[in-house]
Amino acid sequence: MSKHQEALQDAPKFRFWKSQMESNGIKINAINDFYIRRRHNGEVLFAMLEVDADTPEGDKIPPALFLKGHAASILVSLIDNETKQKFVVLVRQRRISDGSQTYEHPAGMVDAGDAPDEVAARELGEEIGLDVTAADLTKLNPRLWFPSTGTSDEAMHFFFIERELPRDEIMAFHHKDMGNQSEFERITTVVTTLPEAHKVVNNVNGLLIHFLYLQHVGDYETMKLL
Repeated sequence: MSKHQEALQDAPKFRFWKSQMESNGIKINAINDFYIRRRHNGEVLFAMLEVDADTPEGDKIPPALFLKGHAASILVSLIDNETKQKFVVLVRQRRISDGSQTYEHPAGMVDAGDAPDEVAARELGEEIGLDVTAADLTKLNPRLWFPSTGTSDEAMHFFFIERELPRDEIMAFHHKDMGNQSEFERITTVVTTLPEAHKVVNNVNGLLIHFLYLQHVGDYETMKLL
């Protein structure tokens, strides 16, 4: 292993997962790593692991783990400053789930030493070109939520931001080519209404954030349209 590569056992996301397992009474006997993907700086990004572990009840816990760590997802609500009509900004890109063009909300991995709200603000700049600070964002979930408890440690932080703009400035976010080529991102932005977004988003996190946002702002009329 290169001296510049982070060892799996030293990765913050691995250490956090391991500490959570142990705090819940899980005895880890052995861990085999089948694949580790790293960032260009050597940090562990993802890992496929086989875990031999016992529960407090004396059972074996299901062994497959896709180690991902935490992620932040952000709903961007751009409001026409004259009509007050709301639009959301999605990112369109191909995903390994089925190879199709998927529509998602901007999101990013929370890496070592990063605060979730700072990651969220940075991702908005990188993925849709919106300049915001962490203080501009509102958190939507009070604690960590796990999208796939049976196979992954991934935990989500959900945020939203509202910003009033002239209509032409809102539409300037439509069909921008964005993304980080070094991370295999080829992203096109899409501006649409929230009900229309709900029709094209097939990511569970994306569908959930629609309801979280509408509940938070009390927009139950739009919620009825989803």
